[in-house]
Amino acid sequence: MSLVKNIQKSLIDALTSIYPNPFSEKDFQINQTKDEFEGDYTIVLFSLVKSLKSSPELIGKQIGEHLITRYPELFTNYNIIKGFLNLTIADDYWNNLLHQHHHDNCFGKHAMNGKKVMVEYSSPNTNKPLHLGHLRNNFLGWSVAEILKANGYEVLKSCIVNDRGIHICKSMIAWQRFADGATPATTNKKGDHFVGDYYVKFNDEYKKEVKELVEKGMNEAEAEKNAPIMLATQQMLNDWEAGKSEVIDLWKKMNSWVYEGFDFTYKTIGSDFDKTYYESDTYLLGKDIVQTGLDKGVFFRKEDGSVWIDLTADGLDEKLVLRKDGTSVYMTQDIGLAKQKYDQYKIDQSIYVIGDEQNYHMKVLKLIAQKLGLPYANDIYHLSYGMVELPTGKMKSREGTVVDADDLVDEMIATAKHHTEALGKVKDFTTEELEVLYKTIGLGAMKFYLLRVDPKKKMIFNPEESIDFHGFTGPFIQYTFARIKSILRKETLTKNTKNESLLLPLEKEVLFTLEQFPSIISEAAKELNPSTLANYLFGLAKTFNSFYAEHSIGNAESEEKKQLRLQISVMTSTVLQSGMQMMGINVPERM
Repeated sequence: MSLVKNIQKSLIDALTSIYPNPFSEKDFQINQTKDEFEGDYTIVLFSLVKSLKSSPELIGKQIGEHLITRYPELFTNYNIIKGFLNLTIADDYWNNLLHQHHHDNCFGKHAMNGKKVMVEYSSPNTNKPLHLGHLRNNFLGWSVAEILKANGYEVLKSCIVNDRGIHICKSMIAWQRFADGATPATTNKKGDHFVGDYYVKFNDEYKKEVKELVEKGMNEAEAEKNAPIMLATQQMLNDWEAGKSEVIDLWKKMNSWVYEGFDFTYKTIGSDFDKTYYESDTYLLGKDIVQTGLDKGVFFRKEDGSVWIDLTADGLDEKLVLRKDGTSVYMTQDIGLAKQKYDQYKIDQSIYVIGDEQNYHMKVLKLIAQKLGLPYANDIYHLSYGMVELPTGKMKSREGTVVDADDLVDEMIATAKHHTEALGKVKDFTTEELEVLYKTIGLGAMKFYLLRVDPKKKMIFNPEESIDFHGFTGPFIQYTFARIKSILRKETLTKNTKNESLLLPLEKEVLFTLEQFPSIISEAAKELNPSTLANYLFGLAKTFNSFYAEHSIGNAESEEKKQLRLQISVMTSTVLQSGMQMMGINVPERM
């Protein structure tokens, strides 16, 4: 049980013993005591004044006396300032915490709760490589999955690959026209980058053809429809849907190049999936559900044969679910895939990590599922996140201005190398050890920077700023962990007994922060927000560094103090490593 829960329980007992009223945790508020006042936690008394018909000072005195008398192992002192009851937690509580958990690798993690969750993320297109936006998506989805696991959920990580459609055909047409048989192997280029180049080539040729048609007198809208390369692309899509063998063969070949490239990137950034869905397998799903919805009157058919749902009463608009020729739209297949996920795994919640430009689509998906009475409808959750940009501005893949994930990873590793060498502390590392270290720092910097911001917010990723060893960064926390490991290599932790010495303020402050770790993990899971964890870990690292700067470990005042501080160091390193792992970040033993 967390300290706050203990305080709540003790406070309800005190109130119930003193007053005849029934009480619950909703009747009062508990905050951390402000630095300028004595105490650890503060009870706000004003909410109790009306129901108890007494002054805040008298209520506070009665509660305070009861608590330190009844629970001496938890409370040692109290004071009342202007309607606030400040409680001081007993050193014995902190010493017990340290004794029980300083070597506990599972500290903060919860037992299995019997709930199953699927987290869908990444969702790449096979016409281009992963880019910076995909990195935020992957890191967010992977971290949320790990945080949920730490809270006792059985988690399935999934990915839907957008491997069909007009955008794929654009790369295919451009390859046919301009590649002259070139392949990733013959050009020594990574497969997804190779195919992405032809997507850009398509757009260049398309703009050129549109311009030529306009110069011949056609208006721009007509020119965009009738550009020869666009007409050829649309025909290729029709041929694909008709199963034309040479088109299918080309499609499979080019997709295989892309998948090989994706796999390399995923392995590099540490992203993985338990289940991968492909749009080419799912795009026909949902048609049967639409027919059922028509029979129930949830959908309606227009004169041209297309099928719609009217959501105007819900503050939205009419939404197409089946074209007049009977073909699916994205909404149709999303309904079908949601059903397939539920039927396959009987998940209790389906979390979609998708950018905020799809807020409307996801709102409609959930609403349609609810109106159809589907069993998974209320469990659809859109983890919406803001777009990420570079200091140079927005990116456009069709114009070739996107920063590819691979290039950014390479840049981060190079930047990590530059900063580390500038510090001059790695002269005894082997070449192999340095390669691992630079990758650990570079990837850690990027992941932490992209996860430290609330997902709902748009953000600018600054590679140089992300790797500052002294700022709100991953390398700062990694350096703190490595520093602790250096201490532990020099000093021996010999005692595993409970310490009885009085705690100094900074010793207590580190323990105060460590105790909050289980609650932070719970909050991060509840909010599906890794930035909660990132902020906590940064605060813990800062607090430990302040403690270490003030108090010697190797030359402590006594052996008992030395062992106490070594236990604090061990527990801090364990929590830092555990928390960073939930963000997909490794922490090096040496830096």
